Amino acid sequence: MEQLLDAAIIGGGPAGLNAALVLGRARKNVIVIDEGLPRNRVTHESHGFLTRDGIKPDEFRRIAVEQIRAYPSVRFAADIAVDIAGADGDFKISTKEGRTYRAKKLLLAVGKKDRLPAIEGLTDVYGKSAFVCPYCDGWELRDRELAVIVKGEHILHFAKTILGWSDRIILFTNGPHELTDAQREELRVRNIPLHDGPIRRIVSEDGMVNRVELEDGFSVPCTGIFFAPTLVAGSDLPQALGCELTPTGSVATTNALGKSSVPGVFVAGDIATEMNQLIQAAAMGAMAGAGINAELLAEAWEARGQMGQG
Repeated sequence: MEQLLDAAIIGGGPAGLNAALVLGRARKNVIVIDEGLPRNRVTHESHGFLTRDGIKPDEFRRIAVEQIRAYPSVRFAADIAVDIAGADGDFKISTKEGRTYRAKKLLLAVGKKDRLPAIEGLTDVYGKSAFVCPYCDGWELRDRELAVIVKGEHILHFAKTILGWSDRIILFTNGPHELTDAQREELRVRNIPLHDGPIRRIVSEDGMVNRVELEDGFSVPCTGIFFAPTLVAGSDLPQALGCELTPTGSVATTNALGKSSVPGVFVAGDIATEMNQLIQAAAMGAMAGAGINAELLAEAWEARGQMGQG
Protein backbone atom coordinates (compact mmCIF):
# COMPACT_ATOMS: atom_id res chain seq x y z
CA MET A 1 0.00 0.00 0.00
CA GLU A 2 1.22 3.48 -0.87
CA GLN A 3 2.60 5.67 1.88
CA LEU A 4 0.02 8.09 3.27
CA LEU A 5 1.63 11.48 2.70
CA ASP A 6 0.73 14.62 4.57
CA ALA A 7 -0.11 16.55 1.41
CA ALA A 8 -0.23 16.25 -2.35
CA ILE A 9 0.27 19.42 -4.38
CA ILE A 10 -1.14 19.34 -7.89
CA GLY A 11 0.70 21.96 -9.92
CA GLY A 12 4.29 23.17 -9.76
CA GLY A 13 3.96 26.86 -10.54
CA PRO A 14 4.76 29.62 -8.05
CA ALA A 15 1.73 28.76 -5.90
CA GLY A 16 2.46 25.05 -5.68
CA LEU A 17 6.19 25.55 -5.19
CA ASN A 18 5.83 28.11 -2.42
CA ALA A 19 3.37 25.82 -0.65
CA ALA A 20 5.90 22.99 -0.97
CA LEU A 21 8.57 25.22 0.55
CA VAL A 22 6.38 26.09 3.54
CA LEU A 23 5.35 22.48 4.09
CA GLY A 24 8.88 21.20 3.64
CA ARG A 25 10.11 23.57 6.30
CA ALA A 26 7.24 22.36 8.49
CA ARG A 27 8.63 18.80 8.13
CA LYS A 28 5.63 17.48 6.25
CA ASN A 29 5.83 14.67 3.70
CA VAL A 30 4.73 16.14 0.38
CA ILE A 31 4.53 15.17 -3.28
CA VAL A 32 4.42 17.86 -5.97
CA ILE A 33 2.83 16.56 -9.18
CA ASP A 34 3.41 18.79 -12.21
CA GLU A 35 3.52 18.29 -15.98
CA GLY A 36 6.05 21.09 -16.52
CA LEU A 37 3.94 23.26 -18.85
CA PRO A 38 3.41 26.54 -16.96
CA ARG A 39 1.10 29.25 -18.27
CA ASN A 40 3.98 31.73 -18.56
CA ARG A 41 6.28 29.44 -20.56
CA VAL A 42 5.80 31.54 -23.72
CA THR A 43 7.23 34.64 -22.08
CA HIS A 44 10.93 35.49 -21.99
CA GLU A 45 10.86 37.20 -18.61
CA SER A 46 8.75 37.41 -15.46
CA HIS A 47 8.26 40.72 -13.69
CA GLY A 48 6.92 42.24 -10.50
CA PHE A 49 8.48 39.70 -8.12
CA LEU A 50 10.82 41.44 -5.69
CA THR A 51 14.47 40.25 -6.06
CA ARG A 52 13.52 38.30 -9.21
CA ASP A 53 12.33 41.03 -11.58
CA GLY A 54 13.16 40.08 -15.17
CA ILE A 55 13.98 36.46 -14.41
CA LYS A 56 13.27 33.83 -17.06
CA PRO A 57 10.33 31.61 -16.03
CA ASP A 58 12.32 28.37 -16.32
CA GLU A 59 15.14 29.88 -14.26
CA PHE A 60 12.64 30.93 -11.58
CA ARG A 61 11.39 27.35 -11.38
CA ARG A 62 14.93 25.91 -11.38
CA ILE A 63 15.97 28.04 -8.43
CA ALA A 64 12.75 27.28 -6.55
CA VAL A 65 13.08 23.52 -6.99
CA GLU A 66 16.76 23.63 -6.03
CA GLN A 67 15.93 25.43 -2.80
CA ILE A 68 13.01 23.15 -1.97
CA ARG A 69 15.18 20.05 -2.42
CA ALA A 70 17.02 21.13 0.74
CA TYR A 71 13.98 19.75 2.56
CA PRO A 72 14.03 15.98 2.03
CA SER A 73 10.38 15.44 2.93
CA VAL A 74 9.31 17.05 -0.38
CA ARG A 75 9.37 14.99 -3.57
CA PHE A 76 8.59 15.90 -7.18
CA ALA A 77 6.81 13.86 -9.84
CA ALA A 78 6.84 14.91 -13.51
CA ASP A 79 3.33 13.70 -14.21
CA ILE A 80 -0.31 14.75 -14.57
CA ALA A 81 -2.96 14.04 -11.95
CA VAL A 82 -6.01 12.71 -13.80
CA ASP A 83 -8.28 11.46 -11.04
CA ILE A 84 -8.73 11.94 -7.31
CA ALA A 85 -10.82 9.71 -5.06
CA GLY A 86 -11.25 9.44 -1.31
CA ALA A 87 -11.84 12.20 1.21
CA ASP A 88 -10.19 14.39 3.81
CA GLY A 89 -7.57 12.35 5.60
CA ASP A 90 -6.98 9.90 2.75
CA PHE A 91 -7.15 11.13 -0.82
CA LYS A 92 -5.98 8.85 -3.61
CA ILE A 93 -4.44 10.56 -6.64
CA SER A 94 -4.09 8.66 -9.92
CA THR A 95 -1.76 9.98 -12.63
CA LYS A 96 -1.41 9.76 -16.37
CA GLU A 97 1.73 7.63 -16.00
CA GLY A 98 -0.19 5.05 -13.97
CA ARG A 99 1.14 6.02 -10.55
CA THR A 100 -0.96 6.48 -7.42
CA TYR A 101 -0.33 8.60 -4.35
CA ARG A 102 -2.21 8.87 -1.08
CA ALA A 103 -2.34 12.07 0.93
CA LYS A 104 -4.18 13.47 3.92
CA LYS A 105 -4.61 16.91 2.32
CA LEU A 106 -4.73 18.30 -1.19
CA LEU A 107 -3.56 21.56 -2.66
CA LEU A 108 -4.86 22.29 -6.14
CA ALA A 109 -2.51 24.82 -7.73
CA VAL A 110 -3.53 23.94 -11.28
CA GLY A 111 -3.67 27.52 -12.55
CA LYS A 112 -5.53 28.72 -15.59
CA LYS A 113 -4.80 28.62 -19.30
CA ASP A 114 -5.07 31.40 -21.86
CA ARG A 115 -7.42 30.60 -24.70
CA LEU A 116 -6.31 32.99 -27.43
CA PRO A 117 -8.74 34.68 -29.82
CA ALA A 118 -8.84 32.91 -33.16
CA ILE A 119 -6.82 35.54 -35.01
CA GLU A 120 -4.27 34.57 -37.64
CA GLY A 121 -0.78 35.50 -36.57
CA LEU A 122 -1.51 36.02 -32.87
CA THR A 123 0.34 32.90 -31.75
CA ASP A 124 3.41 34.14 -33.64
CA VAL A 125 3.67 37.25 -31.46
CA TYR A 126 2.25 35.92 -28.18
CA GLY A 127 4.87 36.25 -25.46
CA LYS A 128 7.17 38.29 -27.73
CA SER A 129 5.33 41.50 -28.61
CA ALA A 130 1.75 40.57 -27.60
CA PHE A 131 0.82 40.13 -23.97
CA VAL A 132 -2.19 39.87 -21.68
CA CYS A 133 -1.01 41.67 -18.53
CA PRO A 134 0.27 45.25 -18.56
CA TYR A 135 1.55 44.94 -15.00
CA CYS A 136 3.76 42.09 -16.18
CA ASP A 137 4.86 43.47 -19.54
CA GLY A 138 3.69 47.08 -19.85
CA TRP A 139 7.08 48.56 -19.01
CA GLU A 140 8.68 46.80 -21.99
CA LEU A 141 6.02 48.25 -24.33
CA ARG A 142 5.93 51.73 -22.78
CA ASP A 143 5.20 54.66 -25.14
CA ARG A 144 4.75 52.38 -28.13
CA GLU A 145 1.90 52.36 -30.63
CA LEU A 146 -0.22 49.65 -29.03
CA ALA A 147 -3.09 47.64 -30.46
CA VAL A 148 -5.51 46.68 -27.70
CA ILE A 149 -7.75 43.76 -28.62
CA VAL A 150 -10.71 43.47 -26.27
CA LYS A 151 -14.48 43.50 -26.38
CA GLY A 152 -17.52 43.57 -24.13
CA GLU A 153 -17.74 45.09 -20.69
CA HIS A 154 -13.95 45.16 -20.22
CA ILE A 155 -13.20 47.61 -23.06
CA LEU A 156 -13.10 50.81 -21.03
CA HIS A 157 -11.34 49.22 -18.07
CA PHE A 158 -8.65 47.74 -20.31
CA ALA A 159 -8.22 51.03 -22.17
CA LYS A 160 -7.82 53.01 -18.93
CA THR A 161 -5.25 50.49 -17.69
CA ILE A 162 -3.09 50.42 -20.83
CA LEU A 163 -3.00 54.23 -20.89
CA GLY A 164 -0.78 54.04 -17.83
CA TRP A 165 2.01 52.76 -20.08
CA SER A 166 1.29 54.44 -23.39
CA ASP A 167 -1.15 57.10 -24.61
CA ARG A 168 -0.82 55.79 -28.16
CA ILE A 169 -3.44 53.05 -28.14
CA ILE A 170 -5.86 51.79 -30.77
CA LEU A 171 -8.78 49.62 -29.72
CA PHE A 172 -9.90 46.60 -31.74
CA THR A 173 -12.99 44.61 -30.82
CA ASN A 174 -12.74 42.05 -33.66
CA GLY A 175 -16.46 42.26 -34.22
CA PRO A 176 -19.41 44.18 -32.70
CA HIS A 177 -18.08 46.49 -29.99
CA GLU A 178 -21.00 46.10 -27.53
CA LEU A 179 -20.50 49.65 -26.25
CA THR A 180 -23.20 52.14 -25.36
CA ASP A 181 -23.29 55.55 -27.02
CA ALA A 182 -22.05 57.08 -23.76
CA GLN A 183 -19.07 54.73 -23.67
CA ARG A 184 -18.21 55.44 -27.30
CA GLU A 185 -18.29 59.13 -26.45
CA GLU A 186 -15.83 58.54 -23.60
CA LEU A 187 -13.40 57.13 -26.11
CA ARG A 188 -14.04 59.82 -28.72
CA VAL A 189 -13.35 62.77 -26.42
CA ARG A 190 -10.09 61.14 -25.38
CA ASN A 191 -9.04 60.62 -29.01
CA ILE A 192 -8.86 56.84 -28.69
CA PRO A 193 -9.53 55.15 -32.05
CA LEU A 194 -11.95 52.21 -32.07
CA HIS A 195 -12.12 49.61 -34.87
CA ASP A 196 -14.97 47.12 -34.61
CA GLY A 197 -14.43 45.22 -37.85
CA PRO A 198 -13.23 41.60 -37.86
CA ILE A 199 -9.45 41.20 -37.80
CA ARG A 200 -8.03 39.31 -40.77
CA ARG A 201 -4.54 38.79 -39.39
CA ILE A 202 -1.65 40.16 -37.40
CA VAL A 203 1.46 40.80 -39.47
CA SER A 204 4.83 40.40 -37.77
CA GLU A 205 8.48 39.60 -38.31
CA ASP A 206 10.43 37.35 -35.96
CA GLY A 207 7.69 37.66 -33.37
CA MET A 208 7.55 41.46 -33.46
CA VAL A 209 4.20 42.84 -34.61
CA ASN A 210 4.14 45.63 -37.17
CA ARG A 211 0.47 45.93 -38.13
CA VAL A 212 -3.08 44.67 -37.68
CA GLU A 213 -5.05 44.00 -40.85
CA LEU A 214 -8.86 44.08 -40.85
CA GLU A 215 -11.12 42.04 -43.11
CA ASP A 216 -12.15 45.18 -44.99
CA GLY A 217 -8.52 45.70 -46.05
CA PHE A 218 -7.77 48.51 -43.61
CA SER A 219 -4.32 48.18 -42.04
CA VAL A 220 -3.25 49.74 -38.72
CA PRO A 221 0.47 49.93 -37.84
CA CYS A 222 1.51 49.08 -34.27
CA THR A 223 4.58 47.85 -32.40
CA GLY A 224 2.91 46.01 -29.54
CA ILE A 225 -0.33 44.29 -28.58
CA PHE A 226 -2.29 43.73 -25.41
CA PHE A 227 -5.28 41.45 -25.63
CA ALA A 228 -7.84 39.91 -23.32
CA PRO A 229 -7.82 36.11 -23.57
CA THR A 230 -10.49 33.74 -22.38
CA LEU A 231 -9.26 32.06 -19.22
CA VAL A 232 -10.08 28.42 -18.55
CA ALA A 233 -9.15 26.24 -15.59
CA GLY A 234 -5.86 24.40 -15.94
CA SER A 235 -7.58 21.17 -14.85
CA ASP A 236 -11.09 19.86 -14.30
CA LEU A 237 -10.07 18.31 -10.97
CA PRO A 238 -11.53 21.11 -8.79
CA GLN A 239 -14.93 20.75 -10.39
CA ALA A 240 -14.74 16.95 -10.33
CA LEU A 241 -14.06 17.09 -6.58
CA GLY A 242 -17.12 19.28 -6.08
CA CYS A 243 -15.33 22.52 -5.26
CA GLU A 244 -17.61 25.54 -5.32
CA LEU A 245 -16.80 27.91 -8.18
CA THR A 246 -17.17 31.67 -8.50
CA PRO A 247 -19.13 33.22 -11.40
CA THR A 248 -15.80 33.81 -13.18
CA GLY A 249 -14.79 30.15 -12.96
CA SER A 250 -12.28 30.44 -10.13
CA VAL A 251 -12.48 28.11 -7.15
CA ALA A 252 -14.18 29.80 -4.20
CA THR A 253 -12.33 29.83 -0.88
CA THR A 254 -13.73 30.01 2.63
CA ASN A 255 -10.78 31.74 4.27
CA ALA A 256 -7.53 33.58 3.52
CA LEU A 257 -5.57 30.31 3.67
CA GLY A 258 -7.10 28.88 0.51
CA LYS A 259 -9.53 26.40 2.07
CA SER A 260 -12.11 25.30 -0.49
CA SER A 261 -15.68 24.17 0.12
CA VAL A 262 -14.48 20.53 0.11
CA PRO A 263 -12.94 19.34 3.40
CA GLY A 264 -9.21 18.75 3.11
CA VAL A 265 -8.92 20.49 -0.26
CA PHE A 266 -7.05 23.79 -0.56
CA VAL A 267 -6.48 25.96 -3.63
CA ALA A 268 -3.91 28.63 -4.47
CA GLY A 269 -2.71 30.71 -7.39
CA ASP A 270 -4.54 31.61 -10.59
CA ILE A 271 -7.20 28.94 -10.13
CA ALA A 272 -8.42 30.79 -7.03
CA THR A 273 -8.19 34.43 -8.12
CA GLU A 274 -8.58 36.87 -10.99
CA MET A 275 -5.41 38.67 -9.83
CA ASN A 276 -3.04 36.72 -12.04
CA GLN A 277 0.34 37.89 -10.82
CA LEU A 278 3.42 35.77 -10.14
CA ILE A 279 3.92 37.28 -6.71
CA GLN A 280 0.22 36.92 -5.86
CA ALA A 281 0.29 33.23 -6.74
CA ALA A 282 3.39 32.63 -4.64
CA ALA A 283 1.87 34.44 -1.67
CA MET A 284 -1.34 32.42 -1.94
CA GLY A 285 0.73 29.23 -2.07
CA ALA A 286 2.56 30.21 1.10
CA MET A 287 -0.73 30.86 2.89
CA ALA A 288 -2.25 27.60 1.65
CA GLY A 289 0.82 25.71 2.86
CA ALA A 290 0.37 27.28 6.28
CA GLY A 291 -3.33 26.42 6.22
CA ILE A 292 -2.65 22.78 5.40
CA ASN A 293 -0.01 22.58 8.10
CA ALA A 294 -2.38 24.12 10.65
CA GLU A 295 -5.05 21.48 9.91
CA LEU A 296 -2.52 18.66 10.15
CA LEU A 297 -1.20 19.98 13.46
CA ALA A 298 -4.70 20.37 14.87
CA GLU A 299 -5.58 16.80 13.89
CA ALA A 300 -2.34 15.48 15.41
CA TRP A 301 -3.13 17.39 18.62
CA GLU A 302 -6.57 15.80 18.85
CA ALA A 303 -5.17 12.33 18.16
CA ARG A 304 -2.54 12.79 20.86
CA GLY A 305 -5.24 13.83 23.32
CA GLN A 306 -7.30 10.76 22.55
CA MET A 307 -4.25 8.54 23.07
CA GLY A 308 -3.63 10.18 26.40
CA GLN A 309 -7.19 9.54 27.51
CA GLY A 310 -6.86 5.90 26.52
